[in-house]
Amino acid sequence: MASGIKDKVVILGMGCSKFGERWDASPADLMTEAFEECIADAGIDKSEIQAAWFGAGLDAHNVGPSGLPLSIALRLPNIAVTKVENMCATGTEAFRGAVYAVASGACDIALALGVEKLKDVGYGGLPQRTRGVENDMFWPNVSAPGAFAQLASGYRAKYGIDQHDLKRAMAHISVKSHANGAKNPKAHLQREITEEQAMNAPYIAEPIGLFDCCGVSDGAACAIVTTPEIAARLKNSDLVSVKALQLAASNGYEAGYGDWDGSYLKTTRVAAQRAYDEAGIKNPREEISMTEVHDCFSITELVTMEDLQLSEEGQAVRDVLNGDFDADGRIPCQIDGGLKCFGHPIGASGLRMIYENYLQFSGRAGDRQLANPRLGLNHNLGGFPHQNICSISIIGRYEK
Repeated sequence: MASGIKDKVVILGMGCSKFGERWDASPADLMTEAFEECIADAGIDKSEIQAAWFGAGLDAHNVGPSGLPLSIALRLPNIAVTKVENMCATGTEAFRGAVYAVASGACDIALALGVEKLKDVGYGGLPQRTRGVENDMFWPNVSAPGAFAQLASGYRAKYGIDQHDLKRAMAHISVKSHANGAKNPKAHLQREITEEQAMNAPYIAEPIGLFDCCGVSDGAACAIVTTPEIAARLKNSDLVSVKALQLAASNGYEAGYGDWDGSYLKTTRVAAQRAYDEAGIKNPREEISMTEVHDCFSITELVTMEDLQLSEEGQAVRDVLNGDFDADGRIPCQIDGGLKCFGHPIGASGLRMIYENYLQFSGRAGDRQLANPRLGLNHNLGGFPHQNICSISIIGRYEK
């Protein structure tokens, strides 16, 4: 039977570009910026990398459809480069490919890099390009704020949540993330906001207001992974290992049947439970130290707390308002500012989340540093509540 990948692969080094409106930088510049930090952190020569996975979610913009842009930008030594795309889980998908290659024994050292350059395309949000005929049939005239506003409506109706209380909890999430992002020099937005600003901001799709939405940005992030044995020879510091990697894709149940009530993300629940099983986690609320979740909208983060079993069903509003997920709460969420403050360059976001966990475990998170974190969970969600892809990665200190 499959034994999973817990502690079979460790992160040798990571890097992350500055996220933002990088008008001065090409995709190649962003890739190089992240890679130079990563390889210096890994302490190896580029020639030692044996394979690479390259993530870009909207390859029609800037990078193109093959692995060549990565190989050329980094002058990789004619190694295999696999181009991947899996909606907003693209960065984690690149990481998954590199990790699985090392875990299988196919290579000793592998690179995962994700990049996206979205501010040059002229759209305020994600570029509106078709994602295939079948998707166009399921998503006629859909908008992301509208779809996730329906998630808020479904959640509120199921649990009888007072409209004002839900809005306050959403505002608290945004205020918390901006407070965290203000301490992060690599974040796109580095300014705190008030609850009053969040509550009174113009509606985008009720109850989602302006400050409940993440933006888009330009950015890149990457990781170099290897086996614990090789890493132990190369680094003297404590090793950070992969505990679990799971991905779940919608199968049409939510969009095509009447059983789903629109109050939760089914794929998140499936992927999270698989990840907990793989990592040997029995009680997530006690064992998870921090989370980076896909806060495309503040309501997404709120509902995700329940889908990840970090709040009881129907109790996330209470937990959020109690500060459970603040920087000094029981399970800090978005300690780096999250999508809310980094924006969402699709190919980079998943690796950016892992990067923050990696810094925390390495004791290098600066003003954001948490005390003795044990396990960090990262959550990506691509698509809409009724049809999506969810990836979960869990990392922590290596245990023999």
